[in-house]
Formats: sequence, structure tokens, C-alpha cells
Amino acid sequence: MTAWDIEPGGVRGVLQRAGTAAETMASAGKQMQKTLPQAAKHAGTIVEGGHEGQGTPGPVGSALGVFFNQWSKNLTYIAERAGSSLNGAHRATEEYIKGDLDMAAKKQGNALAEMTVPDMPGVGGGGGAGGGARGGGK
Repeated sequence: MTAWDIEPGGVRGVLQRAGTAAETMASAGKQMQKTLPQAAKHAGTIVEGGHEGQGTPGPVGSALGVFFNQWSKNLTYIAERAGSSLNGAHRATEEYIKGDLDMAAKKQGNALAEMTVPDMPGVGGGGGAGGGARGGGK
């Protein structure tokens, strides 16, 4: 491969939008953690005429509990993966930029090392007509 097609500014924009989406998802998850247990609690019990907090949760409350337990595991997994992915993309882009700067510095250093400095008249006593002195005399 001779070239990469990465634009660090573009990556930064994508990471910012993805981070915002991840924050929104985390906020929704926090709200869900508050509301699902409350919904299950108020969905009724198996005991006829039971009141809040009495007896075994009814089918709706049980289903919400099962959903919440599975959903929590999935959300945690997704959040961890999203965070790792965003962090990895950020670090990879930083290394790409660092590599570009290192390559540029190396190329520049090589160009300077290969450069020949011409022997200018009047500099260091050599070069040019009359050994660098004007008027042909010393």
C-alpha cells in the first residue's frame, strides 16, 4: 500500500458525533434503569386484590424483570464495546498523525543530509574568481 486515505479532521468529527450518540444511549439507559423497575412494581401481583409490594409479581411485572435483566447485560456490553471502539479509533488516528510527522521529519532530515552546499565566492576563502577576494589582489 502506498497511501492512506485518512483525514484526521474527519475522524475527529465522526468521533464527536459517535460520542454524543453514546452519551444519549447512556442517558436512556439510566432512565430505563429507573423506570422499568417502577413499571414492574406497579404492574400488579399474583395475589388477588394485592397491593403494591405484596405477593409475587404478576406476569407483566415478571416479564419486565426478565427484559430488564437481559437488557442491562446487553447495554453494558454495547457501552463497553462502543467506548473501546471510540478510544481505539482515537488512538489509531493519533498514531497515524504521529507517523506522518515522523516520516516528514525523516524525509526532511534525509534531504538536508544529501544537500551539497556550494562553495560561494568570498566565503571561507575559496571558490569564485580570485579566491573570493575582489579586484584580483590579495
